[in-house]
Amino acid sequence: MPTKNKPQQKKKKMNFPSELKYTKDHEWVKLEGDIATVGITDFAQGELGDIVFVEIETVGQTIGEHEVFGTVEAVKTVSDLFMPVAGEILEVNPGLEADPAAVNNDPYGAGWMIKVKLSPGADLSGLMDADAYQASL
Repeated sequence: MPTKNKPQQKKKKMNFPSELKYTKDHEWVKLEGDIATVGITDFAQGELGDIVFVEIETVGQTIGEHEVFGTVEAVKTVSDLFMPVAGEILEVNPGLEADPAAVNNDPYGAGWMIKVKLSPGADLSGLMDADAYQASL
């Protein structure tokens, strides 16, 4: 006779690449000279659930640190996206319009959101390394 117990779900191990920097608002930053690639962390996408839409209409704008640069919509919620560093948004990931789930499936790769040219003198002191971010959770 089959048992009625549900199979145990394995909890996915969170991923926090050590070469990235992180914010308390759950964005990640990859710095390459004065260009930063930005997305949301594995933790953030997991908390949001299935992402169905990413709206970023700030290309060409200079946005201050901690200001909203767009929104991400999941099945049950909409969340603001906050700039981790001050700078001009150069590019939005063109793949997210057709495949917003890339943020869930590959938050540090295909799910990146924007590329930013850092403002002169941009303050990076508020960014955490992977260990500090993980400890903050």
